[in-house]
Amino acid sequence: MTTARPRKRASAPQSLPGPAERRRFRQRLLTWYRRHGRDLPWRKTDDPYHILVSEIMLQQTQVDRVLPKYAEWLEKYPSFDSLAAAAESDVTATWYPLGYNIRPKRLQSIAREAVARYGGQLPADEETLLSFKGIGAYTAGAIQSFAFGKRAAILDTNVARVLFRVFIATGDPKSHAMTRHLWAVSAALVPVRHVFDFNQALMDFGAMVCVARKPRCLVCPMARNCRAFPFDPA
Repeated sequence: MTTARPRKRASAPQSLPGPAERRRFRQRLLTWYRRHGRDLPWRKTDDPYHILVSEIMLQQTQVDRVLPKYAEWLEKYPSFDSLAAAAESDVTATWYPLGYNIRPKRLQSIAREAVARYGGQLPADEETLLSFKGIGAYTAGAIQSFAFGKRAAILDTNVARVLFRVFIATGDPKSHAMTRHLWAVSAALVPVRHVFDFNQALMDFGAMVCVARKPRCLVCPMARNCRAFPFDPA
């Protein structure tokens, strides 16, 4: 006689922050950002090409290394047309020393497709942006919100860490299911107004306060309502 194995109980679906939580988080984050947000050149433009260049450069690269290269790149390749027409060897050489040299190739590939299919412009809709090789969900959301002012969610490593700690704090933050849920949380939080500032603030907050190893919990404006407070690195 065999004994039936007990069925595993399905984990309860994660809930999204309620309206009051969302309002409180937005208000505190934007207030913090207006006092402490970084002054970065790509925050002074809504040019889709400039936004794309900054986002590709910032992938796995620190801001202080990107700043001089961003200015040099735009001086040499000020538009999709100029980048599309450049020699690939020159593009790779100009990228040095940022590393991850697949990135300039992807950037030039996007430029060539933009010139060939869209008159040297980036489209504003998510579906078309995602059709470009080298533009994923995060980059598409960044372009939509920073270049076109659309209410679009973003989720990079810093943003995911902030949202997980503040609103969840239990479970595996790197699982596929959690990532999907964090995207839903990010989408729920995006305000109707001030989208540019809000998404930039999320990234700054993860880079400056809610950092990976030693978060600055004692000065964090979210501490009273953060589910991970006080943060235990264990």
